[in-house]
Amino acid sequence: MSIYPFNLGISPINWSNEDVKELGEHYTCEMILNEMKSLGFVGTEMHSKFPSDVRELKTVLSQKGMQLVTQWKGVLFADKSKHESELEAYKDHVLFLKAMDCKVVVTCELGGSTIGDPKRDANVTEVKPLTNEEWSNMVEGLEKAGQICKDNGLTLVYHHHMGTNVEKSEEIDRLMETTNPELVSLTFDSGHAYYGGADPYEVLVKHYDRIKHIHFKDIRRAVLDEVRKEKISFKSSIAKNVFTVPGDGIIEFEPIFSLLLKRNYNGWAILEAEQDPAVKNPVFYAQKSTEYIQKLFNDELDHKQNV
Repeated sequence: MSIYPFNLGISPINWSNEDVKELGEHYTCEMILNEMKSLGFVGTEMHSKFPSDVRELKTVLSQKGMQLVTQWKGVLFADKSKHESELEAYKDHVLFLKAMDCKVVVTCELGGSTIGDPKRDANVTEVKPLTNEEWSNMVEGLEKAGQICKDNGLTLVYHHHMGTNVEKSEEIDRLMETTNPELVSLTFDSGHAYYGGADPYEVLVKHYDRIKHIHFKDIRRAVLDEVRKEKISFKSSIAKNVFTVPGDGIIEFEPIFSLLLKRNYNGWAILEAEQDPAVKNPVFYAQKSTEYIQKLFNDELDHKQNV
């Protein structure tokens, strides 16, 4: 969708969740891409239901008039003993995305997390904080991964994410302060920022120069209040539909959108809503959100013309 200064894409997890597999399990690659196409989107992120072969994936996406923007990559750099194997796997990941003509690599440290640390039980609900040494190991690994990206014409964009050691505002700040800006950039995720206790707009303003990729999603405040009161795990909160699309939740997107237009952001912004598609129809919510974003865009243009 090129009616905006930036590129607006949509994520497959609106249809089939990757953290809670039973949500949208019945959706196939064909079903997901057909509905994306019907909505007019041309950019998407990778999903486990998509073909993993470059030639096959390019063919499938081309048939729908779509392109791959990026793919999530979880890493375990906090454990220094895993650097060699993790970096080998990361390079393979980068080469795949390079072959798909992607420009960014969404990356997230999973050490100590509740969403993918193999050393931890699958049912843990609390993040295990990294020691200072583990944090330094993570930074070292991220910078080496960032160099791999740079050598191949891509950019590492770190994803601050609930259930990990970089979820709160101060943790995002620390990551930005301790990593080389030439090697580590940032994915701004409005939903995860709010869930983590931050003001999404403040995160965007503070780290704008490091932000090279965006995930647009909203939060249902009543669900988040319940999650916090009952200390519900991140994965369980997804099943309860804590996330929704922009325009359907508590986050004020007007200042966020205005800043992106004023600063001429021209990268990708991916529309996301990690919710149960059986009760929250992906097409309906995507349409609702694009209408909301279009209204914000028109309002901003009207404001500029009247100033």
